[in-house]
Amino acid sequence: MEKGYIHVYTGKGKGKTTAAFGVALRAALSGKKVFIGQFVKNMQYNETKIENYLDNIKIKQFGRGCFIIEDPEEADIEAAKKGLDECGLLLSNGEYDLIILDEINIALYYKLLRVSDVINALKNKAPKVEVVLTGRYAPEELIEMADLVTEMVEIKHYYKQGVTSRSGIDH
Repeated sequence: MEKGYIHVYTGKGKGKTTAAFGVALRAALSGKKVFIGQFVKNMQYNETKIENYLDNIKIKQFGRGCFIIEDPEEADIEAAKKGLDECGLLLSNGEYDLIILDEINIALYYKLLRVSDVINALKNKAPKVEVVLTGRYAPEELIEMADLVTEMVEIKHYYKQGVTSRSGIDH
């Protein structure tokens, strides 16, 4: 049986979700089953349309779409917990070859989830399952547990020139 590794894509630079979706596309095109759980998000981004084209990718969002960073509501916490419960089950049962926990680091940073609960879910994953965790502010405990950690660093960004997020490129 092939060993599944744990990846963390973090940092303040652009490209964490984009990189994770690149891994998802590569895995799906090689015949692997992919599940993408998006924490904090609840909007139709262009990348979420991929499941309309590839039967072996499933995407589910665990957010309300109106998360206030400074003051999350109980409903935000409940949505994140529901997401972790569902993703934890999928991690352990081995139904999927690749599971992406998109923006889970943000959910942890804003205390929608406990780091210990995420670590337990990862410890209980089926051995073959590959996992990618994304989002700024990855906690040190997840960095230590991961097999691969990439930090995205912003060196230059056109947003600072007043360019807004562009459909099909940035989202």
